[in-house]
Amino acid sequence: MKILMVGDIVGKPGRKMLRRVLPELRRELGLDFVVVNGENAAAGFGTTEATANEMFDAGANVISGGNHTFDQRDFIPALDGEWPVLRPANYPEGTPGRGVVRIGKVAVINVQGRVFMPEGLDSPFVVANRLIEDMAGDPPAVILVDFHTEATSEQAALGWFLDGRVAAVVGTHTHVGTADTKVLPRGTAFVTDLGMTGPVNSVIGSRVEDVLSRFLTAMPRRLNVAEEPGPAQFNAVVIEVDERTGLANSIERVDRFLDLRDD
Repeated sequence: MKILMVGDIVGKPGRKMLRRVLPELRRELGLDFVVVNGENAAAGFGTTEATANEMFDAGANVISGGNHTFDQRDFIPALDGEWPVLRPANYPEGTPGRGVVRIGKVAVINVQGRVFMPEGLDSPFVVANRLIEDMAGDPPAVILVDFHTEATSEQAALGWFLDGRVAAVVGTHTHVGTADTKVLPRGTAFVTDLGMTGPVNSVIGSRVEDVLSRFLTAMPRRLNVAEEPGPAQFNAVVIEVDERTGLANSIERVDRFLDLRDD
């Protein structure tokens, strides 16, 4: 089975890149399943019904989330609906939505880190372990984990903690793709961060002037997606999984760059 996991979709440029690149990759690589992190898809903050539809229409099977999942209030009721849209599973009990979904042979778990991240969440280690144990009676062929976190040490630790129990642990959130793709000793594919799908001429997706203003003045300023037409990037990994064992044979980065001014 070939699985693609795509880094955070940032605003309109990210959605446009997804529409341009993902259908081609599905044909080129013969993909069986695609997970897309969509927590920045709607102008950088959360997702909406319209942006979720765009990502599904482009070829996503599951949309995972993170700390911006609840930013679009009108979309919160949809998190309890039928769409395979996730929020981190380690939010407190009673939070809308779900952190795990199973589609056919594949289960996707979404958890969020606690180091340099919003407070109040349960341990991602404890919650991920519990979710995997809950599936033991009827295990899926493949389990994928999107770990949305800031600290590279926390990301690596979860990878080692789950090694041999899941097909992949991939990081999202920092929007900076890392060069450490590997299959851990017991068969779990790992990368510290997938990166992002969005504008190149930006500070991790946001307009440069907005971010510089925050750093230079220490004053609040809303961050806007850098939406002027120009170069955009698509960051992902492709993972080949043995369905008999549920473990990975390989993991490779898939990075594409296009100039959206050519459209």
